[in-house]
Amino acid sequence: MRFVLAVSTLLFFAQRSAAAAELTLPGQLAQLEVHGFISQGFLLTSSNDYLAHSSEGSFEFTEIGLNFTLPATDRLTLGLQIFSHDLGPIGDYRATLDWFSVDYHWRDWLGLRAGRVKLPFGLYNDSSDIDSARTAILLPQSIYPAQNRDFLLAQTGFELYGYRGLGQGGGLDYRLYGGTIFLDTTPRPGSPVTVVDLNVPFVAGGRVLWMPPVEGLRLGGSLQFLRLETNLLFSGTPGPIAVNIPVMLWVASAEYTVRDLVLAAEYSRWRVRTQSSEPSIFPESLSFSERGYASASYRVSPWLQAGAYYSVLFPNVERRGGREGRQFDAALTVRFDINRYWLVKIEGHYMHGSAGLSSNLNGNRPLSALDPDWALFAVKTTAFF
Repeated sequence: MRFVLAVSTLLFFAQRSAAAAELTLPGQLAQLEVHGFISQGFLLTSSNDYLAHSSEGSFEFTEIGLNFTLPATDRLTLGLQIFSHDLGPIGDYRATLDWFSVDYHWRDWLGLRAGRVKLPFGLYNDSSDIDSARTAILLPQSIYPAQNRDFLLAQTGFELYGYRGLGQGGGLDYRLYGGTIFLDTTPRPGSPVTVVDLNVPFVAGGRVLWMPPVEGLRLGGSLQFLRLETNLLFSGTPGPIAVNIPVMLWVASAEYTVRDLVLAAEYSRWRVRTQSSEPSIFPESLSFSERGYASASYRVSPWLQAGAYYSVLFPNVERRGGREGRQFDAALTVRFDINRYWLVKIEGHYMHGSAGLSSNLNGNRPLSALDPDWALFAVKTTAFF
């Protein structure tokens, strides 16, 4: 029923789409811009369940968004996005405020955003919810894991941003932020652990992008610090265990665009420390994960794009051996733009390793027991205006 409803809405959306809806407000007020999108996807894996119960084929891959932007003055802009999605065990079509902000652009070199603001992490995190902005269905999951969207998309707080020209040295685009992240603790059926609460006391970081005097080239670095605090209840234990997880993430990025060809590469390390009130039950640890990818996409014609990437993930650089210690992902995508407001994508992945999989989705089997070599097939269609 959910799938039928989503497809019916999608078809209606495609027929009714326009370049952008603009509502003229009375008096001298600015125009309110309204944009929206709806996506329906399908996931199928040769073995192992990935993101959803994909080994039998899953339509639990839906996204719906509606955003509003009001340029209140020359320098002040208000905006928000209402978002609902379903991706396997997460989302469940709950409508949320995906992002909302008050943006005061004082000068080119300094502006301030406050509210729930998208996180500038890597090249594409702050545009990851815009399917029409990219060729691939799934961004490289080593850097942009879809199951961690709530952690990585946005933070509630403030952001300072700006652009500074460097003359013959090109220009710098910079963003600096701080705040918190509000997370859902919806229980997962079949999990042996109950999350009593989950808090993020702080998240802080920034991104710098350098546009050197080479047309189409962007080089950048992103850094993020956050702290997770949770209480976990294990079956058979008298009370919850307090767990604190300080995390540091960084990524180095490069992108080169020449005509219709876009080349990109990113390399990242995530440092995760686990502190526990009961180390005998929930052990303490310190791990470094290694992540990266290289990608290429090409616009063959106004209605056809093709793309490919190779992504690598090592959750713990000291334990690279074994299928659970790595995931290699080779992906190919073809995108068809049916018209200005409707697109269809087809994507295939060859996967080696089980590091990016979830035990909960696979009958609580350990990752070391899952198939090491498997394939993912995905189809997605998006209507937008």
